[in-house]
Amino acid sequence: MNALTASPLDPATAVYRQVVLAGDPWSREVKCGQIIRLVDLEGNQAADTLFYDARDPANRYSASDTIRRQSALYLGTGTPLISTRGDVLLTIVADTCGRHDTLGGACSRESNTMRYAFEKESMHACRDSFIRGAQECGCHLGKRDITCNINFFMNVPVTPDGRLTFEDGVSGPGRYVELRAERDVLALISNCPQLNNQCNAYNPTPIEVLVWDTKE
Repeated sequence: MNALTASPLDPATAVYRQVVLAGDPWSREVKCGQIIRLVDLEGNQAADTLFYDARDPANRYSASDTIRRQSALYLGTGTPLISTRGDVLLTIVADTCGRHDTLGGACSRESNTMRYAFEKESMHACRDSFIRGAQECGCHLGKRDITCNINFFMNVPVTPDGRLTFEDGVSGPGRYVELRAERDVLALISNCPQLNNQCNAYNPTPIEVLVWDTKE
């Protein structure tokens, strides 16, 4: 677990607040210098998230470059999120959860079938929400732009033999992660609707997104 770091920012001074229901997509441009906070309202939710350079969306969050730059698998306070071209898109400046997954990826109807049961194929999944959000954001994004994402608040330990395990979450009600945009970025979230995984106690719940212009 990474060290926990609280934020001095007051939600009452945020310039933007939005609750995102489980299964819904959300997108917004976050300007350079702005702070974005994701809040796990009820605990153990997974907020699947992608970031793009708002001026050049082909330059987007790279899981492999971010892991390599920090020499660690999990994200926490101080982690820079690195783009495919080596730029810093955002930096995590506060975190009251302590662990965020970079490897588990987004659930899809195909993975529901493979991991759970054939009859789960029709269930809504994060990849569907990402595609819908990409199409609705007005930035000409599509399926090919849905790449390896961050799972904020999700606990995916790696075993000694290199396997991934999806475990109970380590987050709780009201815990949050806060990031400072180091350039204009487009944030795209799929608030996970997964009903088949113990990591959220089989109960997907809302998150909240807040944005501040500057630190207080």
